[in-house]
Amino acid sequence: MTDNPEPDVPYGKPPSILDTAAPHSARVWNYWLGGTDNFEADRQLGDQVREVFPGVVEVARVSRAFLVRAVTLLAGERGVRQFLDIGTGLPSADNTHEVAQRIAPKSRIVYVDNDPLVLMHARELLASSSDGVIDYLDADVHEPDKILRGAARTLDLGQPIALMMLGVLGNVLDYDRAREILARLVEALPSGSYLVVNDGTNVVDRAAKDAATKMSFEAGTPYVSRSPQELTRFFDGLELLEPGVVSTPRWRPGPDVKLPDEVDVFCGVGRKP
Repeated sequence: MTDNPEPDVPYGKPPSILDTAAPHSARVWNYWLGGTDNFEADRQLGDQVREVFPGVVEVARVSRAFLVRAVTLLAGERGVRQFLDIGTGLPSADNTHEVAQRIAPKSRIVYVDNDPLVLMHARELLASSSDGVIDYLDADVHEPDKILRGAARTLDLGQPIALMMLGVLGNVLDYDRAREILARLVEALPSGSYLVVNDGTNVVDRAAKDAATKMSFEAGTPYVSRSPQELTRFFDGLELLEPGVVSTPRWRPGPDVKLPDEVDVFCGVGRKP
């Protein structure tokens, strides 16, 4: 792999001070999925959002199921052996490395997040297979160059990589900036790499999603939902895999599964030519 300069912040540094008084999106998400790695502020916000947008728990559930299907496809049929997962969230069942390394034990995974609790749990609880590699980078989605420098310590940027952006692009409030960040990341990846996106939309229950968005801003954890058309533009220049950008439970649900109802989260997978 290519030698790289030391990142601005040392890789693997002790996580910053944990603020339990303010909610954090990763911990609220953990609460919606039935986890225990959250605090009172997270649960309060989670309950408030669920009150105005009852479908949010289903959004969390189908998003996790999509991760499993997407990684299974890429590590299996598509032969990808490297994954860069930005906006990791808190550990739960079927994390990216678990799915990938069940199929290909030598897979290499870099997780990226900037929540101290996420990083502490990641280092303590996630154990790589004996043949594969996992690493963790303390960085924010707004720092693509820092992410690429850190990832290059573990991943070979000359070989195909699956860039996982699940539930994180809504944290980049400016749409043009979100597209710039994605373009910078995808530009650094070689031909044969993949972009995996899953993010909230505002088309199934617009009023409920608008209320949840307003609440996220008031709580200091701003997240914007976008249209499926805006999410589709994230894949400009890439080859979208079938069925394109669709409501998440409808992305390759399986041959014997009745087409599920749409929910307000859409996803897609694209290949870099």
